[in-house]
Amino acid sequence: MKDAGQKPNFLWITLEDTSPRMGCYGDPLARTPHIDSLAREGTLYRNAFATAGVCAPSRSAVITGMYQTAIGTHHMRTAHTNMHTPELPTPYFAVPPAHVKTISEIMRANGYYCTNNAKTDYQFQAPLTAWDENGKEAHFRKREDGQPFFAVFNYDATHESGMWPAESMRQFMPNYEERPLTTDPDQVVLPPYLPNTPKSRAALARHYDNLANADEYVGRILQQLEEDGLTDNTIVMLWSDHGEGLPRAKRWTYDAGIRVPLIVRCPEKAGIGQVSEQLVSMIDLGPTVLSLAGIPVPRHIQGQPFMGELAESRDYVFATRDRYDEAYDKVRAVRDAQFKYIRNDYPDQPYLQWIPFSHLHPIFQELWRLQLAGELEGDKQVLMQNKRPPEELYDCLNDPHELNNLADDLTYRDVKIRLRKELDDWCGKYDVWGDIPEAQMVATMWPNGIQPQTAKPLFIPINSRLQGKNAVDEGTFKEPTAVMLHSATQGASIAYTTDEDLNPRWKLYTGPIIVTDGFVRIRSIAVRIGYKDSEEAESTFIVE
Repeated sequence: MKDAGQKPNFLWITLEDTSPRMGCYGDPLARTPHIDSLAREGTLYRNAFATAGVCAPSRSAVITGMYQTAIGTHHMRTAHTNMHTPELPTPYFAVPPAHVKTISEIMRANGYYCTNNAKTDYQFQAPLTAWDENGKEAHFRKREDGQPFFAVFNYDATHESGMWPAESMRQFMPNYEERPLTTDPDQVVLPPYLPNTPKSRAALARHYDNLANADEYVGRILQQLEEDGLTDNTIVMLWSDHGEGLPRAKRWTYDAGIRVPLIVRCPEKAGIGQVSEQLVSMIDLGPTVLSLAGIPVPRHIQGQPFMGELAESRDYVFATRDRYDEAYDKVRAVRDAQFKYIRNDYPDQPYLQWIPFSHLHPIFQELWRLQLAGELEGDKQVLMQNKRPPEELYDCLNDPHELNNLADDLTYRDVKIRLRKELDDWCGKYDVWGDIPEAQMVATMWPNGIQPQTAKPLFIPINSRLQGKNAVDEGTFKEPTAVMLHSATQGASIAYTTDEDLNPRWKLYTGPIIVTDGFVRIRSIAVRIGYKDSEEAESTFIVE
């Protein structure tokens, strides 16, 4: 049991491209015993939603607590290039406002040991100051004795590519061998807007197999927590970055693309076995962790705590779609507990655009095969339409697949007007970059197409003889001395180390380094999200 005043640990287990196809969410075909057990021991949230139906924009919102459209991370991907589309203003890293930090850096600044294993995908390189450890070996077990931790474990085998046939996978992994299916393809149930063919059923069956493997991964992480005696002081949150990798799910603002599993287990047994219907946005994860850790939530953060003493209830969640890979688009959506309003800013565009990566999906290929053969009918043609309505309105409770557009139904006129206004208000606050051409945005972030670089850190010693007026490269002193680090770049964070290793563990600079005795060599790098890291600075100090 935790001691009075001891800070809680936090464990995030994230799954890629995963909708709530789990036993605890009522799916009879799922094989997810560990996840189901976690739900029985905590709270299952039925109405949790990503801010985008695709990885990087969603993950950037989670890790910063800021909407992707507010910080310029809304286009998927900023590092994307294609020889056929050299006109795109890529590659680049997004440069959020100077005050934006990762949630993990805020946790580090408050004494937490923060690890990420291993995916980032934030539309910018993970800053050196974001994590104590970031990579495939990162683990909370490497922290100092008694140090609280915030650990993220990412499972990527549920990605949409896990449904590809072997010939598609071998384009990227030449030695890929397809494993036999465990899930019976004849038992899977496809959404009514997708073709129910053997190829489609096999793809979805493979996703169920991948989810079963993910469940085993979750079990191993939770077992490690138990082995270390940390279960009683660790808040566990399991979630996905967006919905499953099926056509009209991933990359879209329909519930299939943005509704995600969210399960939270607290050590105090609060909420044990409960099911919550409250609306939660994934942008709320970070501020919730800060709040539960007793860390003040910075006022610029746009998410809000969804649990704990400072929890706030939501009436709406919001989602976006912009340029995804080669294709430009602009879709904005707002959802309350029942209704979803979607605005298509390019109603002249077909639903399906040229996004080559998505063309590798077997169900996508089935859609085109049947369409060209003239065999697609009814709801299965919904994604093949060559025009879109400017507005879409759905009753998500009574029409969970969002197929009956109510936007022109006068019965729902007041609902549409209310949601339209909520979306307008949201766009006025948070859609900072949505109407700005991407090339213009990039020119602002990377002047003349050059990535800005963070200013090299300075070392400023302070003692009874030195007032801290001048920066120095080295110094020998007769008394204990404080060494301040400084970078001239607005919003810069600073990492430093006194290790002599070639690959040292970089600490986050939060205040002057006190040199009391002997020889100390300080190495330092300044970073800002989206900027190139500074040159490494080095200084030596001796207190005799």
